[in-house]
Amino acid sequence: MSPLTLLLTGIAGIVLLWAVLAYNGLVRRRNEIANAFAQIDVQFKRRHDLVPNLVETARKYLQHESSTLEAVAAARAGASRAGDAARRGPADAAAIGALAGAEGALGSLLGRLMAVAEAYPELKADATMRDLSEELSHTENRIAFARQAFNDAVLDYNNAAQQAPANLVAGLFRFAPAAMLEATQSDAERQAVRVSF
Repeated sequence: MSPLTLLLTGIAGIVLLWAVLAYNGLVRRRNEIANAFAQIDVQFKRRHDLVPNLVETARKYLQHESSTLEAVAAARAGASRAGDAARRGPADAAAIGALAGAEGALGSLLGRLMAVAEAYPELKADATMRDLSEELSHTENRIAFARQAFNDAVLDYNNAAQQAPANLVAGLFRFAPAAMLEATQSDAERQAVRVSF
């Protein structure tokens, strides 16, 4: 073999090795997104499991607030459906966006339910409601930490897929950008819940 052939073969081998390493790195990062989503999904399920108990406990005290209770139940169902879609593709930006919206709506309605519950001393004094409220508060904290871990994994993946020269491999093998799981979708959701009596 001529020196030129050896040089070209060596360069081709190095490029192939780099492409394999870049591809494997992107796959690893995409799998880290799936793992991080699985962790947040556990916390969303925990929240979803608390909601029916919370609604049932509040129902006996808040009979004239049935629209709030029904809205919470409907939001839970919507968040559950969005979660099912996101589980099928945790790196799918559309599914994660829909999940963020549905979970945001559920969180907002739970906040409204808790604000309404504050107006009923007998409900606040109910041991089951107090325990459920505390458990929900702990779950919300866990969701926040899991969301942060998920978003960190998404950032790492998106950075790897968009930086040169790995972006060539990402484009060739269709590694689509992943979406962050944002806590809020609009300025209105960023506003504090107002309680007035």
